[in-house]
Amino acid sequence: MRETGKNGYQSLVKKKLKKEFPQCKVYRMDPNDIQGSPDLVILCPTTWATLETKGYAKAKKQPNQPYYVDLHNTMSFSSFIFPENEKEVFDKLHKHVNNFNKDKEN
Repeated sequence: MRETGKNGYQSLVKKKLKKEFPQCKVYRMDPNDIQGSPDLVILCPTTWATLETKGYAKAKKQPNQPYYVDLHNTMSFSSFIFPENEKEVFDKLHKHVNNFNKDKEN
């Protein structure tokens, strides 16, 4: 059965993150805590990231979402993710995590 809608897509992204980054913890953020904060936080041994999930590329962005995604991206890694850019975002996230893992090894 295919999961649909934003929450269905968010659930699929969360499962994929856990599979591709087994060393990391993936948490869903409380949407009522800080308006516009990204949906998911990924905590890895050497870095962290946030992702704001959208069901499709042209989905409406809530107030403050671009601000927090940009802010978190300057601090570590953050991005909007939707089916149309999923591969690109996962590729960038892999590079980000791998760069920090290499730094830790040195």
